[in-house]
Amino acid sequence: MTDAPAASAPDPDLEDDVFEQKAVRLEKRTRLIESGEGAYPVGVPITTTIPAVREKYADLETDTASGDVVGVAGRVVHFRIGGKLCFAALQSGDGSRIQVMVSLAEVGEESLARWKAMVDLGDHVFVSGEVISSRRGELSVLVKEWRIASKAILPLPNLHTELSEETRVRSRYLDLIVREQARTTVRARADVMKSLRSTFDSHDFLEVETPMLQTMHGGASARPFVTHSNAFDTELYLRIAPELYLKRAAVGGIERVFEINRNFRNEGADSTHSPEFAMIEAYQAYGDYHQIADLTQELIQNAAMAVAGSHVVTWADGTEYDLGGEWARISMYESLSEAAGTRITVDTPLGELQAMASDLGITVAQETHGKLVEELWEHFVKGSLERPTFVMDFPLDTSPLVRAHRSKPGVVEKWDLYVRGFELATGYSELVDPVVQRERFVEQAKLAARGDVEAMRLDEDFLKALEHGMPPTGGMGMGVDRLLMAITGLGIRETILFPLVK
Repeated sequence: MTDAPAASAPDPDLEDDVFEQKAVRLEKRTRLIESGEGAYPVGVPITTTIPAVREKYADLETDTASGDVVGVAGRVVHFRIGGKLCFAALQSGDGSRIQVMVSLAEVGEESLARWKAMVDLGDHVFVSGEVISSRRGELSVLVKEWRIASKAILPLPNLHTELSEETRVRSRYLDLIVREQARTTVRARADVMKSLRSTFDSHDFLEVETPMLQTMHGGASARPFVTHSNAFDTELYLRIAPELYLKRAAVGGIERVFEINRNFRNEGADSTHSPEFAMIEAYQAYGDYHQIADLTQELIQNAAMAVAGSHVVTWADGTEYDLGGEWARISMYESLSEAAGTRITVDTPLGELQAMASDLGITVAQETHGKLVEELWEHFVKGSLERPTFVMDFPLDTSPLVRAHRSKPGVVEKWDLYVRGFELATGYSELVDPVVQRERFVEQAKLAARGDVEAMRLDEDFLKALEHGMPPTGGMGMGVDRLLMAITGLGIRETILFPLVK
């Protein structure tokens, strides 16, 4: 019976039909209230859930009565009216469905007439009755009593027509009702979050929370959102990263610390970027970028296992992607030189890099050595990375919070992790020398003065914390939404439950 509805709701995009249906449903709401039955009772006497019934009676033979009476509730997603027998399918929040049969013999003439008159697709309905298997083998509840649990005033979308992407992201509540993939993604995200915390806990990390509103933005190169505090009469910023506060925690002795929370960057939005996004940052005292890379790989592989039961994940389009094994670690400069067919080093003159970028049609707002190298690397190398890959040892001038490489002049101990063609995470051997950090901030301030809106500001309070001594530390940051993208194959707007849309 649940294969096909008897009466599909009209397309909600057709405003006239929606207006007419809403008027009819509002009239039914009024009648329910006036009858004393109510359209929105405070509760209904459920005894179990639809998933539990399906599990318990999965092996009930065709055309058999169980003898057990249950009380269940769900949303009406299919509906068929007959003379003496009506059918409906109730759906629970996880998408599980069960057929309900409302017959004249069981409920009586008045109750059956009321069912036909009052129940619509989309309503939440409570039913009580015996669990049976129909003549077609459909697990069902043979209703003896029913009532409206919540009257829907607007109709559901057509269940046989796929929702557009815009409808999915703008009306996620409809997406969750209609589409199994939407519900699966929400569960996958919850599984990922539990896995991340479990992995951190197994390595003795402590979870903390740091300010969302900050008097000075920092911790990343990004344009912030600006707001104003009436209480303090001062300009504040939505944070672009928790880094500088987590490092303060490390100075204070929380030697293994992490945070999972929201960041905000006043930049573009596309298939891999959202102005508001969830991020993990973690810092491990007496670690370096190699150890933090090991931890990051473990975090991601454990998350894949939690969702897919394997390191080989299956994306929404059916493609399999292998997150298992040891991931390659390649040098940015060496991989760029090999792909470009010419040797590029930290000593390559700026003019040569500018000429190469110009020939390739690459434009960079601030043409520093590091920014040109990174843009050239993205042009030549990024698209060729099929397996998860750590790209190591970045230019110094683009990494103001990173320690200089212990043996390679002109680069820093930083990696970016690329998975599925996009940057998923970044990791550092953190810069803990307050004198060098001040010098780096000064250079960033010069860039800001020349118009670089993403440059960091000189943060005296953070420098004061560093001056009290921060141990050698490895740190990492990873987008949670992008981690879901790597595991599910979806775009970022699908992995965020309620994404910001224009």
